[in-house]
Amino acid sequence: MEINTLRPLHGAGRKLYVETYGCQMNVGDTEIVVAVMQREGYVHTERIDEADVILLNTCSIRDNAEQRIRGRLAELKRCRRERPGLVVGVIGCMAERLKEQLLEGAHGVDVVAGPDAYRDLPRLVRQAEAGGKGVNVLLSAEETYAGIAPVRLDRNGVSAFVSIMRGCDNYCAYCVVPYTRGRERSRDAATVVAEARSLFENGYREVTLLGQNVNSYRFGEVGFPDLVRRVAEISPLLRVRFATSHPKDMSDRLLDTMASMPNICRAIHLPAQSGSSSMLARMNRKYTRAWYLDRIAAIRQRMPDCAVTTDLIAGFSGETAEEHLETLSLMREVGYDFAYMFKYSERPGTFASKHLPDDVPEEIKSRRLSEIIALQNELGHRSNLRDVGREFEVLVEGTSKRDERQLSGRTSQNKVVVFDRGTHRVGDYVRVRITGCTAATLFGDPITEQGN
Repeated sequence: MEINTLRPLHGAGRKLYVETYGCQMNVGDTEIVVAVMQREGYVHTERIDEADVILLNTCSIRDNAEQRIRGRLAELKRCRRERPGLVVGVIGCMAERLKEQLLEGAHGVDVVAGPDAYRDLPRLVRQAEAGGKGVNVLLSAEETYAGIAPVRLDRNGVSAFVSIMRGCDNYCAYCVVPYTRGRERSRDAATVVAEARSLFENGYREVTLLGQNVNSYRFGEVGFPDLVRRVAEISPLLRVRFATSHPKDMSDRLLDTMASMPNICRAIHLPAQSGSSSMLARMNRKYTRAWYLDRIAAIRQRMPDCAVTTDLIAGFSGETAEEHLETLSLMREVGYDFAYMFKYSERPGTFASKHLPDDVPEEIKSRRLSEIIALQNELGHRSNLRDVGREFEVLVEGTSKRDERQLSGRTSQNKVVVFDRGTHRVGDYVRVRITGCTAATLFGDPITEQGN
């Protein structure tokens, strides 16, 4: 940890607790926040009861995420009564969107910081401790936090997130991200590669490159396929994943790069949102069903063993019964291995909230979502059944939650495998033959252990 010895550290010895909600980007942001605060002398704790500063790193992408955070703030009100010096802050996307509401009312917090204001957090906390309110929700066109080494909070020491870009320029009709995280900007490729190399040298065996739309990454002459290759070239023992991809930017060049390098994982998260071209147009997704299926065909042709996962929304503005059926038919045609599935919830400030009515009745949204979930459960189970009898290289991440005599890890396709521990350890690559499965998990027997 870098410490400036020329001045006293305001947070010296004080405890920081951060609670993270939402996407992988927020997990990565929490690691940046802890790094910033440690420079000021704060000590990270996983026990909320001993914290001097509590920060909730929030998500605004769906209404239920915001409701969970409001409920958490109500719970923290008791902590603030019992510990008068406690500082409570809300950071991230919800802070950007709801500054005034968070500062006022029954659960008014002390600190509000948007996703581009984390370097300013020590000053904001000082303002709160002095009796004021610490507020900074300004968006930046340049901030990527490239100069900050995140503090890795994961416990397995095997897998890590590396943020390569921030913001989004797509402006999908339903999505609040461009308004809470600002425009796209990419990190210098050299800093990304250096961070990934440092992780590998410190024992990590997998990195996930993160961005709202990673495959639109560009820094100077370096595009996303070039960046992925440079990270994968660090070592054949370093697995490389990425999330999330936008279908309009899923290029043949990226797929060719993936196919040429075995340590780039055979797993692509490719959000469809809907299987209907008319619905995709209303969503401003900038591709059609035919384009999406062409990208799926390109993936299958180059990497037949590649897992494909997706996001799906039920009940967006004006969705007809026919459009819903097209989503179900897309699911069957692609055969997704996994999906994140949601009912549409209107987000204030988006294009849809201003121009498209939220006109699908709640009971119809719920019924359609239930149909999507039921179909995906069937597709996911079929996918796992196809793996029975096959062999996979599994990167061990930890002990099985159900049995300490077993280990748990993931295949290149990002599927969880549980198998007997034997002499294997966390961080090992283990060849495993799959002997059985549930809808969510594969079970197998280890064959040979690979070097790590």
